[in-house]
Amino acid sequence: MIPVQEALAIIQRGAQEILVESELIEKLETGRPLRIKAGFDPTAPDLHLGHTVLLNKLKQFQDLGHEILFLIGDFTGMIGDPTGKNVTRKPLTPEQVKENAKSYQEQVFKILDPAKTTVVFNSEWMNKLSSADMIRLASNHTVARMLERDDFDKRYKSGQSIAIHEFLYPLIQGYDSVELNADVELGGTDQKFNLLMGRELQKAYGKPQQSILTMPILEGLDGVQKMSKSLGNYIGINDSPKDIFGKLMSISDDLMWRYIELLSFRTLDEIKQWRTEVEQGRNPVEIKKMFAEEIVSRFHGQQAGPEARQGFENQFKKREIPEDIADLNITVGDDGMPIANLLKEANLTVSTSEALRMIKQGGVKIDGTKVDDKAMIITKDITAVYQVGKRKFARITTN
Repeated sequence: MIPVQEALAIIQRGAQEILVESELIEKLETGRPLRIKAGFDPTAPDLHLGHTVLLNKLKQFQDLGHEILFLIGDFTGMIGDPTGKNVTRKPLTPEQVKENAKSYQEQVFKILDPAKTTVVFNSEWMNKLSSADMIRLASNHTVARMLERDDFDKRYKSGQSIAIHEFLYPLIQGYDSVELNADVELGGTDQKFNLLMGRELQKAYGKPQQSILTMPILEGLDGVQKMSKSLGNYIGINDSPKDIFGKLMSISDDLMWRYIELLSFRTLDEIKQWRTEVEQGRNPVEIKKMFAEEIVSRFHGQQAGPEARQGFENQFKKREIPEDIADLNITVGDDGMPIANLLKEANLTVSTSEALRMIKQGGVKIDGTKVDDKAMIITKDITAVYQVGKRKFARITTN
């Protein structure tokens, strides 16, 4: 075990809040492996880099010698987490929960060591609770206290419905900590109410109270809204090496430091040195490349990072056409086809209006030459490479 203050510095890195820090220090001073809990509802089968902010912190605890309890909320997943929602969430079916949970496990072990991780499902104890047990659990909290939660409060004041079962969600999440004898629970900043519930219920059931560590919510590629698949501003850990690298290179120089702080395994001293070098004139693009290479290698193997970097540099620095572009044959007929329609047909844009907008912005090229004419007609019997934006290419033969 490393000295407590060194361990605490690692734990504090990137964390939003530790409650109660003095209690956590006391736990660390015992020298025993702590039981570190983090719960994930299998509401979606794909993890993105936003999820890995929490997973990275679990990995740090794991490297410090502590026991990781990776809780898959298969029981709570059938309730639907109301956190941050302004409407009642549709519960998942048992089949959906099972399939998503399987996908979760496959992905998290790209970060965590499976040999040192205990995967648990809260249905193991929740299915055994009697009706009397559930009533006893519910008696430990009041409706008034539940309505102090920001999302419930807003929905109540605006006249939006709150189903009774949604009140059970934080209670059950808290009860998981009772069953698991958690020493520490991790969660996003939006989970603070639920995490505190674990402390409250552990006390009610006569058990030592867990410490709480909240992690920031990672912004998406736009640098504004939280990373989300539904918003299209995400980087999936199962994305291709090329896509991960390219998306990371697209973030702003300011956002780069936020990503590095929360996602990189580089030491704080190394990151501090990078900042100093950039302040002294080093191009931040070079830092961004090293960071992107690290992330690609983490999820796709050690060789994938350097290969993705080389491919990026070939494509954007040397302006070479990537080798793996799609070859398409598109029928345009004797009268030809407007370029906007051709780009949509080739799935280089989602619509003709997007194609026209990209042309107006100078984002469309044919064989490396920028297209300025929105009314251009593409005739048949021509093969050319079409590019939309920085990353979309297709070699199209018209007939």
